[in-house]
Amino acid sequence: MKKILLLLLLVSSLALADKPTLYQRLGGYDKIASLLTDFHVRLKNDPQLGRFWKYRSIDGKERELQLLIDFVCAHTGGPMHYAGRDMPTSHIGMMISESDWKIFIRLLKESLKKYDIKGEESKEVLAFINSLKSSMVEVK
Repeated sequence: MKKILLLLLLVSSLALADKPTLYQRLGGYDKIASLLTDFHVRLKNDPQLGRFWKYRSIDGKERELQLLIDFVCAHTGGPMHYAGRDMPTSHIGMMISESDWKIFIRLLKESLKKYDIKGEESKEVLAFINSLKSSMVEVK
């Protein structure tokens, strides 16, 4: 019985190893970093969302971008370690609204399109980001 369980574990781990992670399917670190840099610029330049970065230092904005890259890479199967705070702690008190969230998603879709991320990968990215909504949106 132990041999059968061990064999099943080995076969299932080999099957999982054959399927590339979302991180790999997105193109790895450089492509994800470029995509998120584009997205970050869109967010900062948006007339409604720009308020969140209006009084941030350049260093603070750069650190935030690196944390975003690390967060997405780590949560899509990449080798990065995310050392930032959890999403509720990072966003509490910002008064992010439902309207802000809709713009955020629209801008993310624009960046995904620019970097030719479509199909299953686009759906997985959007599903992951949307799973964070309840920990970020405070105002209905």
